Amino acid sequence: MQVINGKHMSETGSFSKDVLRLDPEKETARICQSLREIMRKQLKKRGLVVGISGGVDSSVTAALAVRALGRERVLGLEMPERHSAEETLNLSGMVACFLGMDTVRENISGILESVDYYKRYDAAVRMVVPGYGEGWKSKIVISNVLEHVGFTTFSIVAQGPDNEVVKKRLPVTPYLKIVATTNFKQRIRKMLEYYHADCMNYGVAGTPNRLEYDQGFFVKLGDGAADVKPIAHLYKSQVYQLAEFLGIPEEIRIRKPTTDTYSLAQGQDEFYFSLPYEKMDLCLFGKNNRIPAEQVASALNMKPVQVERVYKDIDSKRSTTRYLHLPPLLLNESS
Repeated sequence: MQVINGKHMSETGSFSKDVLRLDPEKETARICQSLREIMRKQLKKRGLVVGISGGVDSSVTAALAVRALGRERVLGLEMPERHSAEETLNLSGMVACFLGMDTVRENISGILESVDYYKRYDAAVRMVVPGYGEGWKSKIVISNVLEHVGFTTFSIVAQGPDNEVVKKRLPVTPYLKIVATTNFKQRIRKMLEYYHADCMNYGVAGTPNRLEYDQGFFVKLGDGAADVKPIAHLYKSQVYQLAEFLGIPEEIRIRKPTTDTYSLAQGQDEFYFSLPYEKMDLCLFGKNNRIPAEQVASALNMKPVQVERVYKDIDSKRSTTRYLHLPPLLLNESS
């Protein structure tokens, strides 16, 4: 391998899947040192609260915090609700036990009920699936950018008590209502993270990886809120490399990335991203480094036109989600 602009390319100069390989030990040491400096010089907090979901991102974030600050200065917060996957608590408990850190469990179903989350969600789905109600499950899925040319479309997939599945295209009004309603979950969880952080004079660690952060896959003032985001510079593939180095339990490392937001199991590539994370990471890297679509396509066994569509989708998501990254805008800044 040779290095071009700090990035690995094959000896022939062509794009390689190994471009995202890193030195996990060195990167872990660098992140931990940065975390210690940020906590001491900027945040000036005693420790960190990390919301743990049983996913690889929150597990790696918690592990880095423990390694940087010590397990006695990291609190893991588990926040399940009625629609959480059955394995969520088992996996979050597994990583907490592995790291030896204290945890608090806050079941947020009651808070969601108090704001009529479940009623609001069901009513929004019934705008498209009239019979939706007790005993049903559902999720939102996105159109496939590799097959669908034009605007992105969303559909609701609903499963009835008889296990029959229906799929309906979502008009804009029910789509917005469903997303607005599910955003309650992320904002309530973040509210609780800051409650526990304030009680202990801790900071809050965010858990997005680079793919999520770049593409706006977070809720403003929800999971997008944090005092420090230790892995937001790492591609998802690199997060998995750190997970292996840090010894994160295999059950977590082999689990398919999921939103764990809807009552039906849902992969992130179904809801938001154009491709599974392994390919999406490399397309994002290619886009960021101006690598021709033909080279990326050859490495991923895709057609150049497909990579071009992913590149356009990356630009589109950056444009439409830019506001998520912005601070509150002032109309008249006084000197």
